[in-house]
Amino acid sequence: MKKIVSRLLYVLLLAGGLTQAFAQQQEDEKVLFIGNSFTYFWNMPDLVEAMAKDQGVNLYTDHSTVGGSNLKQHWEEEKETQTRKRLEAISYDRAVLQDHSLSTIDHTERFQEYGERFIELLRNKGTEPLLYMSWAYDSNPLMQDKITQEYLALGKKHNLQVVPAGLVIEKARQLRPDLDLFFDDKHPSADGAYLIALVFYKALTGKSISEIPNRLYSEGDFGERHYLCFVLPETGDFFRDLVEQFDVEPYDYSK
Repeated sequence: MKKIVSRLLYVLLLAGGLTQAFAQQQEDEKVLFIGNSFTYFWNMPDLVEAMAKDQGVNLYTDHSTVGGSNLKQHWEEEKETQTRKRLEAISYDRAVLQDHSLSTIDHTERFQEYGERFIELLRNKGTEPLLYMSWAYDSNPLMQDKITQEYLALGKKHNLQVVPAGLVIEKARQLRPDLDLFFDDKHPSADGAYLIALVFYKALTGKSISEIPNRLYSEGDFGERHYLCFVLPETGDFFRDLVEQFDVEPYDYSK
């Protein structure tokens, strides 16, 4: 009998926790990240949400990401992408568009075409689109100029906010070449993902990032901590100072 009562109490507590979490999500601003591994590496969208929660900001992040995918594949539901189905099922306040890392260089017309298709779709649904400017590969910093040019051109044409993650990473590489911002030649390291998340938190909220902690976590159903990242204090100080001083306003054409 005691076991049955204990199980019932557990189920009730679990249901209560899930209900509370769902209610909280209903109140939060909902942001969908659309992209590939450049978005999901080291749980970057979750880091943004954890930063917001730590600072008392109501922000819920979700993502529709498939490794190696581009916006055309998201649009046509290739590679098992579910982006358009997700947009039909859930109402988001904002959506972040990130194309394949080489699209702006090798497939410029495709980048423009499917970027514009998603922009129109999102706006018709009342969702504000943003563009996620990615970065040059570790082995080829010269890629950044073309990436920057194409994302800014699309942002200016459609009056969008462009989140200049690639430019911040470029600046960090120049100032601190000793830091390892890459997991491999393309993807961010855990530190790199933390830096990108700082840029997004500042761009999405307009708030200071000076008090963001070096350790970030999500919470389980009963409040237990699930740690997402650990950044050395001196590295965190450099990243926060860099992002705090970086002016994101020139890349926001929506104002």
